[in-house]
Parts: sequence; structure tokens; C-alpha cells
Amino acid sequence: MSATTTPQREPMAVVARLLDATNTHDLAALTSCFATDYVNTSPAHPSRGFTGREQVNANWSQLFASIPDLQARITNSAVSGSVVWSEWTMTGTRADGSAHEMAGVILFTVRDGEIAHANFYLEPVERQSGTVADNIRRQASGATS
Repeated sequence: MSATTTPQREPMAVVARLLDATNTHDLAALTSCFATDYVNTSPAHPSRGFTGREQVNANWSQLFASIPDLQARITNSAVSGSVVWSEWTMTGTRADGSAHEMAGVILFTVRDGEIAHANFYLEPVERQSGTVADNIRRQASGATS
């Protein structure tokens, strides 16, 4: 750790490296941000969780190929010990011309300068999903759409 990096700032520095690698579409740099035994948990979609740096590489390889102008921003963040709470937006255009837009929160746990775990709450932005009242009615009735 350098003299300018404090233990509290190190986790955010790792996430900043991830953001930079995402925006430059540097797959090797992006993959190197993750531990080999990385665990991704998607609490809202449990079956989407996975383990391993190899799956990170496969996921991002496909994203970079399919969304050539993909860009990400961290709009808010906080650090607590080794955990970075980060709010993300991702935008781009798919090969078919349709918009790619994601928003949400990712909680990263950093260990030894690598991301060891993430709780992933990033979701596609739904521009036509109705009002809050519509959503509450769907939740209360058990309807899925």
C-alpha cells in the first residue's frame, strides 16, 4: 500500500479501477480487479449468482462485444471498512440499435486489493413499467407483470 493510500481508501481505489477498465473496455484490467474465488450474489435473483473470475471474464467479454459503446458511472458511493457501497448507471447501444440501460447498487467487498464478493442489485431500467400505484397493485395481487 502506498503512502497516499489509506486502508479506508483502498477499497474505493479498487472499484475506481473497475470503473476505468469498464469504460475503456479493457477486459484484462477488468478481470484482474476480481479475486480468483470471487463470489457474486444477486439477492433479488438468487439463481444468477456465480463464483469465479472466469465467469466475470465471460460475462464482460459478451457485454463488450454486444454493446460497443457501453459506459458506466458511479453516481454515489460510501466505504465502510472493506465494503464499498456504490450506485451505478450503465448505458450503451446494442448491435441491433436498442438502448442498453442499467441502474442500481453494487456492494463490493475488497480483500487484498481485489474484489472478493459483490451483492449485485443492478437491473435494467424500465421506462414503460407504469406508476408506483401500478407496481403496488401488482405486488399486492401477486401478479408478475
